[in-house]
Amino acid sequence: MDWNPKPLDSADVKVQRRGRGKPLVLIHCLGMDWHFWDVLEPLTDQFELFTYSLPGHHDTPLPKAQYGEAELTEQLRALMLREGVTKAHIAGISMGGSMAQHFAGTYPEMVDRVILCDCTPRYNDEARANWPVRAGLARQNGVASLIPMLEKIFFTQASIDENGPDVRYVKESWAACSGEGYALACEMLAMVDAQEQAKRMQMPTLIMLGSNEGQPFKDAAKWMNANIPGSKGIVEVPLAGHASVRERPGFALQQFRHFLS
Repeated sequence: MDWNPKPLDSADVKVQRRGRGKPLVLIHCLGMDWHFWDVLEPLTDQFELFTYSLPGHHDTPLPKAQYGEAELTEQLRALMLREGVTKAHIAGISMGGSMAQHFAGTYPEMVDRVILCDCTPRYNDEARANWPVRAGLARQNGVASLIPMLEKIFFTQASIDENGPDVRYVKESWAACSGEGYALACEMLAMVDAQEQAKRMQMPTLIMLGSNEGQPFKDAAKWMNANIPGSKGIVEVPLAGHASVRERPGFALQQFRHFLS
């Protein structure tokens, strides 16, 4: 895979702000958008939710070139400063969790507390080799073609069978996602490595993951817990897969509120 990341523009990114209180920046996962975090709406009684869609996702236009975690970090910093937010809680899931670690380790003065959900600072070699393959499939056949494989990673079989509103939202978001936007994000994930930034995270940090999460993410959670200086431990979301926050929003809300308060 050729790799030539370029800076990201923040001018065309629309930030959604809801609620009152300490800002809580929420960074979604691959193929989703800022609506992924709608399940945390009850937190608006204590926090101001700060959400936006990542490059090439939903209402954020396709970037003009490849980008990496450093470019995402600089874009988020620019967005926060544009919005007058100098310090906030940060939470991210999957791709958003990788980015949250890079941001928190790069600009710790802008971060109060961190929640990392179902993520890794660096994918193992097998996954890194697979990301460009998935990028090619998204470009060739569209993201919708990947849904039968992805849903088994994101959700437990019981939730897939039930096909409730949270499962339907995720599948509809994949179906609507730009193939190129998804592919560029896959290429970023092939290269992401926030291990050194994670080791600089002195702020209180909670690690969450679904109980049915894959072993590489369980291994990553153990690594983060051992290497992030501010880690307060690992919480397993019961009966949940990779989209733990969306599969078990009631449990996630409870954990977010307790840790951030």
